[in-house]
Amino acid sequence: MIESVTQGMSRRSLFTLIGSVAGGAIMYEAMSSLAYAQESTFDGPAKLTGDAKGASVLILGAGLAGMSAAYELRKAGYKVQILEFQDRAGGRNWSIRGGDVYTELGGATQKCEFDTGLYINPGPWRIPYHHHGILHYCKELKVALQPFVQTGYNTYLHSTKAFGGKPQRFRHIQADFNGYAAELLAKSTRQSALDQMVTKEDREVLMEAMRSWGALDKNYEYKKGLETSDRRGYDKDPGGGLSARPIPSEPLAMSDVLQSQLWRYISTGHGYEFQNTLFQPVGGMGMIGTAFGKALDGVIQYGCKVTDIKQDASGVTVTYVPTKGGGPARTARADWCLNTIPASVLSQIPMNVGDKMQAAINALSYGASIKVGLQFKRRFWEEDEHIYGGISYTDQPNAQISYPSTDYFSSGKGVLLGAYTFGPNAYRYAALSPEERIARTVEYGSKIHPQYKAEFENGVAVAWHRVPWVLGCSGSWTDDLRAQHYDNLCQIDGRILLAGEHASYIPAWQEGAITSAQDAITRLHKRVLAA
Repeated sequence: MIESVTQGMSRRSLFTLIGSVAGGAIMYEAMSSLAYAQESTFDGPAKLTGDAKGASVLILGAGLAGMSAAYELRKAGYKVQILEFQDRAGGRNWSIRGGDVYTELGGATQKCEFDTGLYINPGPWRIPYHHHGILHYCKELKVALQPFVQTGYNTYLHSTKAFGGKPQRFRHIQADFNGYAAELLAKSTRQSALDQMVTKEDREVLMEAMRSWGALDKNYEYKKGLETSDRRGYDKDPGGGLSARPIPSEPLAMSDVLQSQLWRYISTGHGYEFQNTLFQPVGGMGMIGTAFGKALDGVIQYGCKVTDIKQDASGVTVTYVPTKGGGPARTARADWCLNTIPASVLSQIPMNVGDKMQAAINALSYGASIKVGLQFKRRFWEEDEHIYGGISYTDQPNAQISYPSTDYFSSGKGVLLGAYTFGPNAYRYAALSPEERIARTVEYGSKIHPQYKAEFENGVAVAWHRVPWVLGCSGSWTDDLRAQHYDNLCQIDGRILLAGEHASYIPAWQEGAITSAQDAITRLHKRVLAA
């Protein structure tokens, strides 16, 4: 059944659908079976006790996998060097700020024009509370964190096909959907339709639970009143004095709520990955990469494009060329090599590993996604619509609008995430120039926020499968691919081993990179001690 459904929708959409209909616990079970929602196994950094015997390790890539590995290996006495393609540390851990320049495949170059202090995270942008590894290193490196608001009940759910294209408040859809579902279940219970499933005593408790959950009246009906308005909001809120009396709001019709399909989004915050509390670094996700880079000062060599990786019985030699200024090819050599280059790029670099590892590298595809950050003259979402963090969802190609969980009530300009989309929509977006992507995003957003066009100033758009150093947002495993290739990807091949989010059961998350690296260096250390 699930296989037939997934032919027409992404896994992310499937998980949302399962969660909406069956609840967060069932959605998590489905996500776990497909290795998309796992609590991190991290219980502290790798314990590399014993004499490293002066061994050297060459690490390719200064993303979180490479840098967390280097951090621990150096403490254990290894000689460590990192070669990094870019001129900064962090990899996909990246924040774009005013003045930053980025060139994608095809040559399109963008210069971010955000005002000082404003930024967008084109890659990872939130940290779940149970991602213990990345949280450990934030504490270790003194990276300040603050809450990230995933679910905002005053945000919008929008369908171009429902309610005349008018966006609905998240709380309206959630309250009305839950209320009608509770009413239907209460009617079924009262009519003894559940006699064979629950006892009389259980039915009484269930009836009371339905009344409480769905804000039903004394007749177990979901209708306009103070109870329902206490969930979905009032037409006129309670106040003080002679004008204190509230005016209840009118629920949307049950059929309209069901047919709108907007209920698909209300379970997002129930998903294990998105349950409270989520965190974000103060000043942007890139603060983590920056902190790692400072801690590894002198270890990382920037601007190195790897062109060849060759191992022999005694070590590994890597050939690279400078990314800026030209010059002849150079080499670096070490006893061992930890390779964290994404498989999408690594598949194009000669490397003499066994057939099984090479087949695994070649088989792993990378997903397409795009993010568009937009700067506005003022924080109209707060001033006009009282939205403080959270995400609005739409069936338009931009898919999501995320409001900053920072600088609340500030009077200056603001940046929001105007688009975050995957799959076919990401490819369609990427076919446009960056300027056209931004213009489309403003157009889509104006259907939800009419203020967009008057308040918009500038933007930046990152299509991940056009980013030269990764060619996709993350490794895209299927069950069959994992069964055939995952173990071969992670095994030590001679003197080379791989790490990164793609070598984990937590793909697309920074925690996957951290745990993959810790596992890799633990196995490497055992090999060194046994040598």
